[in-house]
Amino acid sequence: MVLRGGTRVDVEIRDNPDEAEAVMAAYVLAQITVHDPVTYERYKALSGAALEPYGGRFLVRGGAVETMEGTWQPARLVVIEFPDAAAARAWWASPEYAEARALRQASAHTELLLAPGV
Repeated sequence: MVLRGGTRVDVEIRDNPDEAEAVMAAYVLAQITVHDPVTYERYKALSGAALEPYGGRFLVRGGAVETMEGTWQPARLVVIEFPDAAAARAWWASPEYAEARALRQASAHTELLLAPGV
């Protein structure tokens, strides 16, 4: 369902059709400083496929960033969209992501956040 203003919302219908709960998208934001580029490339090769079963998709995956205000200058910025926070948490803890996560943790310092959409 798309609300006025273009906000996308998934609606989950419970057993009682009169009772609906809006499920909002959630976002994983990562600030990454790579210290082993060879191993990190292996991580990148594995990480995308691990998103699919959980409905995740990259919105930002590296590339140049421009500081518009303040002093924050992440070496690498990644933003991943999930259907909801539960899907994001399930992906992070999943067996599909375990090998990739271990490679990332071995090859880079990461600050990882989960934020709800609006």
